Amino acid sequence: MNAQSLSFETLPGISRAVYSPEDFAAVQRIAHETAGIVLVPAKSMLVYSRLAPLVRESRFTTFADYLAGLKGNEEELRRVICALTTNHTYFFREEHHFDHLGETVAPALINKARHGHPVRIWSAGCSSGEETWSIVTTLLGEDSRMAAMLAETDLRILATDLDDNVLNAARAATYPTDGISAMPQELRRLWTQTQGATTTISPQVRQLVSFNRLNLLHAWPMKRQFDVIFCRNVMIYFDQPTKERLVSRFAEHLLPGGHLYIGHSERVVGPAAASLTQIGKTIYVKEGA
Repeated sequence: MNAQSLSFETLPGISRAVYSPEDFAAVQRIAHETAGIVLVPAKSMLVYSRLAPLVRESRFTTFADYLAGLKGNEEELRRVICALTTNHTYFFREEHHFDHLGETVAPALINKARHGHPVRIWSAGCSSGEETWSIVTTLLGEDSRMAAMLAETDLRILATDLDDNVLNAARAATYPTDGISAMPQELRRLWTQTQGATTTISPQVRQLVSFNRLNLLHAWPMKRQFDVIFCRNVMIYFDQPTKERLVSRFAEHLLPGGHLYIGHSERVVGPAAASLTQIGKTIYVKEGA
């Protein structure tokens, strides 16, 4: 990419010796090659504000030197990618997804698990866990025995993200009490524990989920196909070819009759559209059941 052709946003008070169009172009390349993230020129200020703290923490004084130092430093490269991604989420976001999951999908999955068959659910791009716990509490519903029962079955819930920091928050499963208010009252009563200003997801719920770091652009180690995949508001970072490849991989990893839930501004496009049928607002089912 030719840095001089960029409409680089001028940043008042910031010397180009510290942060230049060439630096922004380098971050664009790194973000795209590492995680498929597309950074348009208007994001130049965001890049500066997100990465400047990392530069200051390093032994370097300019973005150019800091970025050059990323070569071969996988840990620092992960910090850069995590800093560039926005982890904005909340409980029961896009409520219609959970209505559909609870009313249409969950009964069949629970029946399947009860009859000894494996059930697999994936929250891809789980961030700090609000989506994951919304999925699990919806699945459990209002039967206080459900968590213990499902723990004895071959039901597994996987939650993944690129960012170790948000994964740690998701595992801790503790949130401001007012932030959990979107969870239906009976689900809060059954599956959470509140102490003053904080609320924690109950241990019997947490034991159903495995959290792991995963870059969606890299190899996926999962061996079984999934009954349900949630990947919402992740593809907004990607260019069109990357979106198409990712959705195709999701389709391949879904069982026939499995469901894919995506973000409100996202669509199934490309080759995967031949096998995924839209059955609701940003809800798709894989053909062949």
